[in-house]
Amino acid sequence: MALVALITTMPVFFSMVVDGVARTAAIGELAEIADYTSNTLANLNYLANSTNQADLNLTKQLLYLPLTVQDSFYTLRIVSDGANASKLTAALRDNPSISADSWLAPGFKVGESSFVEVSGGAIFGGCYRNATGSYVWLGDGRS
Repeated sequence: MALVALITTMPVFFSMVVDGVARTAAIGELAEIADYTSNTLANLNYLANSTNQADLNLTKQLLYLPLTVQDSFYTLRIVSDGANASKLTAALRDNPSISADSWLAPGFKVGESSFVEVSGGAIFGGCYRNATGSYVWLGDGRS
């Protein structure tokens, strides 16, 4: 009887462990994606601030973003806390509860486009500076 109980309950516990490992791996991948994107935006801002030009717009294609995470497309979003951009969030499209954040450098404001879905096209990040401040944005090849 104990053997039958063991055989019927083991797959349930095994699937729970596998799901936990897959979730942890996906969060780790999303954290790397968010860090890479946040770092790219910070580098663009550093370049923009290294010149005296009044109005400046810098754009970079995010070449090293993977197409999928755990066989699922994902989204990137710049989150603001009022007027300023505070962090960048990467989340699975099918399961937004699986996500990771990366903090943005202080002083950014959110540009026109703060959300992009990574699903096969080119993804761009940008920084522009004008008299009102420094803005960061995300977009795809269509926008």
